[in-house]
Amino acid sequence: MTLASLVRANLMRKPGRSLLLVLSVAIAFLIFGVLASFSTGFQGTDDTSGRLVVTSRVGSNEPLPIRLLERIERIEGVAAVSYTTRLRAYAGDPRNVVGASAVDPGRTAAVFGTDYALTPDLVAAIGAVRDGALVGRTLAENQGWRVGQRIALTSMAYRRLGGGSTFTFEIVGIFDGRRPTVDTAFLMVRYDAFNEARAEGRDMVGGFSVLPAKPEQGEAVARAIDQAFANSGSETRTRSEVAFMQAFMEEMADIATIITLVVGAAFATLLMIVGNTMAFAIGERTAEIGVLKTLGLTGPAVMAIVLAETGLISLAGGLIGLGLAFAAAALVGGEVGLVFTSAIVLQALALIVLVALVTGAAPAVRALRLPIPVALQRR
Repeated sequence: MTLASLVRANLMRKPGRSLLLVLSVAIAFLIFGVLASFSTGFQGTDDTSGRLVVTSRVGSNEPLPIRLLERIERIEGVAAVSYTTRLRAYAGDPRNVVGASAVDPGRTAAVFGTDYALTPDLVAAIGAVRDGALVGRTLAENQGWRVGQRIALTSMAYRRLGGGSTFTFEIVGIFDGRRPTVDTAFLMVRYDAFNEARAEGRDMVGGFSVLPAKPEQGEAVARAIDQAFANSGSETRTRSEVAFMQAFMEEMADIATIITLVVGAAFATLLMIVGNTMAFAIGERTAEIGVLKTLGLTGPAVMAIVLAETGLISLAGGLIGLGLAFAAAALVGGEVGLVFTSAIVLQALALIVLVALVTGAAPAVRALRLPIPVALQRR
């Protein structure tokens, strides 16, 4: 009888118990996979262009005058600048909140060309229709929108000239992300048209996005921008895109801490369940371990059998949980922002090894140290 056959026989001794252990591990890794995918999707792009975000020093929700654009463009090291104003709108039902931004499409294409496939045809299409809109692929699919359709968005932040808060647009194109991690669950409209149509906040923007000529120039460019507007009526705060997104997440909730706590609780529970169950299973086989040692099986070999059992349970459960998380990201990822990446798989594999070692360590050491006379006395 080989060690592999012994491992298989031990796992199949009580298949119901083994199945429940695998399901426990699968649930923990499903939670990990889904939350990690959500965190990846929420943080967005892994772009390395070094883009900067310029907001008001007072706060990210405080608008800035669009006239700052010309001065930012003249700062050394700046390759391109775009700007945006969020409409904060919904379509039809107030619960159907839609991400909508008023932008200059050409400038957006120049700054975010590594993220969004804003082709010259798309930029030309929205340029030819004053109330045109470019809709992200994910948003279009979620809403069932198509090119040529007119949509009505009700802003929760701006009113129209003449009354009301509903703005209508014609969809002139649908754009895609260049990578799976790029969020396309929003739409773009022309800033110039929106700026003329709104009753308040004219010639103000929510912020600027700056593309440095070289990524390594980011910190120097950020300092130069903030120094240019220091002690003025429109002081700025310039940060990397990653730092801005992290701050934005923390304003709503400390997502990273929440995810860590939830995953930590899941795995702590998992370790207790699997560890205690394996210890109980080893206790049931005390006499058998004594017989195996009497027949010449070494202590390290017995220890390897126990670790192999926990390893197979962890691997099977981990792969099932990851598979379910991947399926969830593939089926509803676009709607809820789940992005399943290879980095998540690598982290999960490391956790599988860790779970196998931690849950199997105590039972394995116990089997290793168990004296033969003591083991044979227990039945």
